[in-house]
Amino acid sequence: MSHTRPLAIVTGARRGIGAAIALSLAQRGYDLAITDVADEGADQVLADITACGARGRLFLFDLADTGRHAEVLDAVTAWAGPIRCLVNNAGLPAERRGDLLDVGTASFDRLLDVNLRGTFFFTQAVARRMLSDAPGGAARSIVTVSSVSAEMASVERGEYCLSKAGLGMLTRLFALRLAASGIGVFEVRPGIIRTPMTESVAPAYDARIADGLVPMGRWGRPEDVGRSVALLAGGELAFATGSVLQVDGALSIPRL
Repeated sequence: MSHTRPLAIVTGARRGIGAAIALSLAQRGYDLAITDVADEGADQVLADITACGARGRLFLFDLADTGRHAEVLDAVTAWAGPIRCLVNNAGLPAERRGDLLDVGTASFDRLLDVNLRGTFFFTQAVARRMLSDAPGGAARSIVTVSSVSAEMASVERGEYCLSKAGLGMLTRLFALRLAASGIGVFEVRPGIIRTPMTESVAPAYDARIADGLVPMGRWGRPEDVGRSVALLAGGELAFATGSVLQVDGALSIPRL
């Protein structure tokens, strides 16, 4: 069955940054397979995708469950054809913020299993399929959403920073492996973005932003990230494969 719209997968896309990315891609002409561990909020995202004239469908699974990756991708491609874009967005925050010397193995392992190990093997599985599919048609791309925490250290959530730093290397590795096949691989590093994940620390960040933490003087919005990812996904910047885009209001620029 042929489709005129290319297919994108966005992991962790039922709310927040992932939902905004899915909507931006729908507005740019993609059909969307969104994945998540739960379905709460997904109906609204799917309705927004449909309102753009795109098709959308939710695929429920835990990214850490690598044994299900092939099954999920089989279901995705049976529904909408070959994958032209993967956006690695799904991720967990630190179980709790606290002393680096108190980080436990359970929290560390769960976070790395999703944020890094699950993302690596899902990317590997999608890349194999991209290489086996005919290269014609829409541009092929892999965009990984990491964080300014890939480089900016936060000692109260060390396991999170380690997972995001690993995604930076993931991007470089896949960019090198897939460059000859014309598949663009990019990393987007959001700064302080107002989402459900940051609600618990919002008052503290409100005060720090007011005090000059973010040079642009405001919270980031999910759509700031969504538009950036959609730009990279479309192939216009293909020769810049391996690049990192900071979406942080200049937060990560070293200052005196």
